Formats: sequence, structure tokens, C-alpha cells
Amino acid sequence: MTISIGHRTFHIAQSGNILLWLIAAFHMLLAAALLAVIFSVTPADAAEDSCGGKDLLSELQQNEPARYAEAVKEADATPNGKGIFWKIEKPGLKPSWLLGTMHVTDPRVLNLPPRAQEAHDGADTIVIESDEILDEKKATASLLMRPDLMMFTDGTTIEKLLSPEDYTRLEDGLKQRGIPLSAVSRMRPWMIASAVALPACEMARKAKGVQFLDQKIAADAATEGKQVKGLETLAEQLQAMAELPTEFHLKSLIETLELGAKMNDVVETMTDIYLSGDIGMTMPMLKTVTPEGSEEDSDYAAFEQRIILDRNKVMAERAAPILANGNVFMAVGALHLPGKEGVIELLRQQGFTVTAVN
Repeated sequence: MTISIGHRTFHIAQSGNILLWLIAAFHMLLAAALLAVIFSVTPADAAEDSCGGKDLLSELQQNEPARYAEAVKEADATPNGKGIFWKIEKPGLKPSWLLGTMHVTDPRVLNLPPRAQEAHDGADTIVIESDEILDEKKATASLLMRPDLMMFTDGTTIEKLLSPEDYTRLEDGLKQRGIPLSAVSRMRPWMIASAVALPACEMARKAKGVQFLDQKIAADAATEGKQVKGLETLAEQLQAMAELPTEFHLKSLIETLELGAKMNDVVETMTDIYLSGDIGMTMPMLKTVTPEGSEEDSDYAAFEQRIILDRNKVMAERAAPILANGNVFMAVGALHLPGKEGVIELLRQQGFTVTAVN
């Protein structure tokens, strides 16, 4: 595969790593969940809201048991990789709670586990990634005030960055989601890639006004008169993506387009993993559905540091003074929880006891 950037041509190994990071980023960036609003997709434009994907892990277990076993081994070795709901304790404080979320509208995800719903209902304060999502119009207006984070401001267009073949592929992919290419021609590649990575069923539900999980959690809390606090701004999330190289995002865009209809299968499998609570399996699973090839370690290191690790630290640091009051229900993207530098471990370093709740 090749992509053209200006007068330069890059030959991209079919490692699938870039795609893996893009999909992961989509489920970690709350700002991406507002893309349907920015792209003005209407219910008439969108596809049916049934995704119809299949479980890729079951298929892998049956067809490639050795590769499946490797994925399970990697998942089991991930610190704090089991569970999406956690109890946060410190002597002298009422217990608080931590829920890992998916920023999606899938009805299976929107139904909180009974103990999580009970904790949400009994909490004094609700903490989410960004409280700006309580008002979509206001949030979108806020994002549009920073056009440099989402669009090229120097006259560059996506047509100038892609080969004719990839440009046609992009046009077809957007058309399937009811998005005219002219509407995104000046948008940065990561914005367009996020729209392509969003399954048509998600776009359809979003266009019909269905709230994604974090939004529903915050809206329910606000209706109940609870205090809702955010840990980041949406602009901060966009800034993190904008700081990564254009070449990186172009690779993401092209690889996402190449995945095509298989995206529904990937999202369905991620959802199954989420509902099972085996969050540590997410990244190993994504690796199994992308072609094997060369590792792009420098790109991955930059992505992991800026999009995952840096934001984990921000979330944990900003959550600490809120958690110090006790009886808090905190909900952030599930992929921020596991790992040695995940939010769970960072909260423990602050003196909290954090344990999984079945």
C-alpha cells in the first residue's frame, strides 16, 4: 500500500498496527462520539441501526486455536484487565466507584450492571471524562471554536494528500454513512478516519438522538440533581490527536477504509469483550484481526504516550481531589483502566484501595 503526502510517497507495511490504534482511540476519545453531530448526519441518510457483526474471537478460537491461546495469555497478563466496575476506598471516606465505559449507543452497553446502577443512584457526585457532553450543541460549538484542531487552515484538502485510488475509496466509504465528501474535504485525516471507524449503525442511532453511555450517565445524574464534573475538556482530547503526525493519521484512514464491512465484526467483538468484563483482551483481540507484518514501534510509542498514558495521568490527578470527598461515581473509557500506568494503578499510588466488583 502507498499513500501520497504532497509530493512524497510512503510505502506502508501491512502491519495493521495503525488501524488497531485508531480503533482503540475511537473508544477512548469522548470527542469522537460527537462526530455525528459535526457531520450533520440525519436519520434518513444513516443506515439501519442494527450492526449485525459477528464474534471474531469465537471464530479465532475455532480456526486458529494457537493464536487464540496467545491472545488469552496476553490478556491474562494485563494488570487490572478483569472487570469494568471497581470500588475505591480510603479510610475515613465513604466508598466511591469507578466504571469503565464504551462511548457507544449500543443498548446492551447502556444498561448498567445492577450494582453499578445502584452506586450511580446513591452517589453524591458523578465524574465523567468531560461534562461538556451534557449539552451537545454547546459542546459542538466549543469544538468549532478551535477549527485548527479539526481542519486544515492552510488550504490543504484531503484530495491533495491521497492517491486517486484512495480518494475514491474514501468517497465510497463516506457515502455509505451518508456523509458527502465535500463536507469533510478540509478536515484533518483523524477526524475523517473517526467517522469511517464509526459503524453505520452507531451513526444511525446517534442521528436518532440516542445517547452514548457516558452521556446517558451524566444526563441521568443531572436530571436527579446530582453534581456532574469532568476531568478533561473536549478540546484537550482533540489536541492530543492533533499533535500526532499527519502521516500517522493518513495511515489510520486508509487502513480503516480497507477494513470495510469487517468494522462491524470488530466493534461487535469489542462490545462482547466489554460486556464480559475482560477488558485486558481488547488489544490482543485487535491484534489478531489485523494482518501480521513489521512493527512500527516509534509510531506506537508516540501514540500510547500521548493518547493513553498522558491522559491517564491527567484523569487520575484531577479525580483525586473529587474522590477525597467520598461517595463519587466515576466513569471513564474502559481502556484507560488496565495496565501498570492505567487509572486504577495510578489511584492506588495516591493511597486509594481499588478492588474489582463482580
